[in-house]
Amino acid sequence: MTNPKYRLGTEANRIFMASETYELLRFGTGFPAPNGGSGWLNADGTLDPSHGVETWITSRMAHVYSIGSLLGYPGAGELADQALKGLTGILHDDKNGGWYPQVHEDGSHEPGKVCYAHAFVILAASSALLAGRPGAKELLDDALATYDRHFWDDQTGLAVDTWNTEFTELDPYRGLNANMHTTEAFLAVADATGDNAYRVRAGRIIDHVLGWAKHNEWRIPEHFGSDWSIDLEFNADKKDDQFKPYGATPGHGIEWARLITQWALSSFANREGAKPYVEAAEQLFARAVADGWNADGTVGLAYTTDWNGKPVVTDRMHWTLAESLNTSATLLAATGKEEYRDWYATFAQYVDEHVIDHKGGSWFHQLDKDNNVIGTVWPGKSDLYHAFQSTLIPFLDPAVSIATAVKNAA
Repeated sequence: MTNPKYRLGTEANRIFMASETYELLRFGTGFPAPNGGSGWLNADGTLDPSHGVETWITSRMAHVYSIGSLLGYPGAGELADQALKGLTGILHDDKNGGWYPQVHEDGSHEPGKVCYAHAFVILAASSALLAGRPGAKELLDDALATYDRHFWDDQTGLAVDTWNTEFTELDPYRGLNANMHTTEAFLAVADATGDNAYRVRAGRIIDHVLGWAKHNEWRIPEHFGSDWSIDLEFNADKKDDQFKPYGATPGHGIEWARLITQWALSSFANREGAKPYVEAAEQLFARAVADGWNADGTVGLAYTTDWNGKPVVTDRMHWTLAESLNTSATLLAATGKEEYRDWYATFAQYVDEHVIDHKGGSWFHQLDKDNNVIGTVWPGKSDLYHAFQSTLIPFLDPAVSIATAVKNAA
């Protein structure tokens, strides 16, 4: 019989995850960098100065502590403001517009303008707006204008990936990771502001993704050329790339399944309209767990597989388990099928036994296939975003983005 601590719908599970919500918020309070923004957190919650200040990490922490303030966590609003200070200050390119990927310890800027990071600025600003943080509206307006001008390709219905610093040269690479977080950001904006145009855009991205997945046995291609031609061999010589790994990423299949379900439930007035999309999300989830879960003889979710479903990088990343909790709960809410409650319990037990650092706080970000802590791709405990969200999303309205859902539930 499943331990009630891991079973969604029990008081024991709610207490378990609520305690994790507040433990994570406590762990991350040391994130502010001296000149604004968020540093990269070490395993003990101190800052790793070698990473400087990064836009995506800063945006994630602004998002988390904005939600923390909506939850009433003491000092969370002021911490969100410290992250926002980085987005309006040192990380912002006042000359060319947009945000630098990173400001190094010596004050120099990492070149380029990256869609992935800009999507997170939108997410952060929308959450800060809901939390009533000073300057959030102006930041959101700037982020959306920049994104619309440079990253959103309205003709295709997808986002481009990377520009040079001056926004004069566009890299030919196209990728789905940035489009996944764009989908998340667009849904967040639609919910926070009522501007449904961004929900419609999210749907356009989703239709592309499902078209590719259906023709690839529900394994989602990740990498593309400038004309959106699929490149299944991308990074075959660097299979464990931090942001662009080779092959299929089961964790992304799972994460897309949740976002697709959220979009469908929020886009159709009745469940019948949403049904084909929810069924497609179920296919993505089923493929991901069939390929990745316990696939190499030990418990956990393999990071990547080849295009036949054979594990390639067998490390376990904490974010994949966080998204597994979110998606299993979301599919349970959308379908009523008890198999998703069972999956949630399986994932929750694994997280408790292997991923949560019960001594040091937060979650271990990377384990090897035998569930030993390693840091080759994700050293330390960079930020709270994935883990924090997974302690809340399973208990919120599955049709609504997390910050709006928290505010609605308050």
